[in-house]
Amino acid sequence: MIDMLELPGARAVFSTRRGGVSEGPYRSLNLGILTDDEPDRVSENRGRLAGAAAVDAQNVVMGWQVHGTELRGWDGPDPQRAFADPGGKELPRVDGLLTDQQGLALLVLVADCYPVALSDGERVAMLHCGWRPLAGGIVEKAAGAFDTPPAAAVGPGIGGCCYEVGPEVAERFAGVPGAVEGRMLDLRRVIAAKLAGAGVREVAHVDRCTSCEPELYFSHRRDRGLTGRQAGLCVLSG
Repeated sequence: MIDMLELPGARAVFSTRRGGVSEGPYRSLNLGILTDDEPDRVSENRGRLAGAAAVDAQNVVMGWQVHGTELRGWDGPDPQRAFADPGGKELPRVDGLLTDQQGLALLVLVADCYPVALSDGERVAMLHCGWRPLAGGIVEKAAGAFDTPPAAAVGPGIGGCCYEVGPEVAERFAGVPGAVEGRMLDLRRVIAAKLAGAGVREVAHVDRCTSCEPELYFSHRRDRGLTGRQAGLCVLSG
């Protein structure tokens, strides 16, 4: 159901599509409420993820991701309980989350974009990294919110083997060695380069392509939008 990577004083969790109750194109651990999946199934799946990640579902916070670079700091649980009780909630429109609170889990939803967790042992961040946030500097912005360079964990995302882009996107990353091969863009290389540029030296990867593995991951591009969402989650664990 999940991959877990250790960070200084924290853990990063990356879910797969396995271990849930959803059916059809959302089989089985779909975590996205903004799909045509049954809301009760999404709620059950979220509870299962929280259990597997050893966090309280009431202590999971998230935003409404808009492919931007805004960050939101959290100092306590979401009073709306948007993760545990999904649907009809007004979420902050952000693609990055930060906290220094023990046990407060930061979560982003993905289906080809990359979930990136940061921790220095005192603070954690969770980022939703598609090409737009990366081009806009979300990694640099988040790393700059730490007093010392954090360590990073990069989850699964669409690989350079499968991510074809237009020239207007490719040119945004032309300066990243090895990131652009013809019309194919390797966002993992982009993330690695941006982390290095921000002074992040310790980086762990779940190096898998979401598009290549339909039995393990949802993929928006592969499934032409009719798909579920997996998650990246980070929590200070002491």
